[in-house]
Amino acid sequence: MTKVRVNAGACGYTAIVKVQALDRKKIHINIITACRMLQSLNEELGLIDWTKGVFDRFCDSIIYRTAHEKLKHTDCPVPMAIIKAIQVELKGAVPKDVTMKFEPIETGN
Repeated sequence: MTKVRVNAGACGYTAIVKVQALDRKKIHINIITACRMLQSLNEELGLIDWTKGVFDRFCDSIIYRTAHEKLKHTDCPVPMAIIKAIQVELKGAVPKDVTMKFEPIETGN
């Protein structure tokens, strides 16, 4: 099982994404969070065949299509975290943290 903690930012929500490979094609995804929109992803993404549309282009990916239907905020980092967790669970990527940090703009010359 692969587990990722996502601190989503300004919304204040944290999500735990758990991904477990069940066999060669099926994976179980569970998102634990207080955010109701993210909770609703579990309905569609709870059990999926990762060979059918997970790693397609953005508009074709089952993860991003479901996020499009269920989430209001396009800046939510959880859909990307789901894909990263799936990659790690399938041994297609190493578990390496992803970060984003806002930096101050220096003024003056």
